[in-house]
Amino acid sequence: MKDLRQARELATRLEVVTESGSTNAELRSHGADTDGWPHLSVLLTDNQTAGRGRLDRTWLAPAGSALAISVLLRVLPTNLTAHGWIPLLAGVAMADAIASQLPARHVAVKWPNDVLVEDRKICGILAEAGGDAVVVGAGVNTAMTAEQLPVPTATSFALAGVRVDEDRLVADYLRALDSQLTALIDTGDAIASGLHSTATARCSTIGRHVRVSLPGDQTLDGVATGLDADGRLLVDAAGTEHAISAGDVVHVRST
Repeated sequence: MKDLRQARELATRLEVVTESGSTNAELRSHGADTDGWPHLSVLLTDNQTAGRGRLDRTWLAPAGSALAISVLLRVLPTNLTAHGWIPLLAGVAMADAIASQLPARHVAVKWPNDVLVEDRKICGILAEAGGDAVVVGAGVNTAMTAEQLPVPTATSFALAGVRVDEDRLVADYLRALDSQLTALIDTGDAIASGLHSTATARCSTIGRHVRVSLPGDQTLDGVATGLDADGRLLVDAAGTEHAISAGDVVHVRST
């Protein structure tokens, strides 16, 4: 990993470790140290050995093939309902950062916060609350080869034919995340801040036929029609609108 000069100018503290079981877990362990690890502290590694994704899925990648980025957020909206937007805004911020280095590719967010390149996953995001802070972790496939992909529907910068500038990627991500979070704090409302329209424009789930796995082994099939004021996915199933706050969403491909 390079010097990360641009990223260091934006982060209040940036630590690069040669290996981490989970950058999220490691950063959360510093949650009580408000002086040593202030708002917008960052922990990075390109060798995460026990990462976790949504729904407690394991996230594994060969050393040097992916970048794990965890950011500590201490300055948060006073409106607790607005906290539900944080994972989605992180997805939008990362999508913007990735798109800047893949200008010829279609980069989008799959609700709630996976980043897709040409409909293939290049990044997953997991936000975890701990006390008065939130840790947002992102795993970006950088140098991963086709043989190293965890699933056939994934991709990487390398497979897109681009050698990623990691310093620029992290800096662009931090800049966008900080800007969007500040806008959300200032208004307490994603619609008033314009973040709702920004997320809607980036979200490729909207307008798609989706299958949602819900708690209790239930499944919902329908068309995603939009995002509500709280960032929930709106799904029309047989004429009834459902607001999804949590669930595993699959884009159903046309046959």
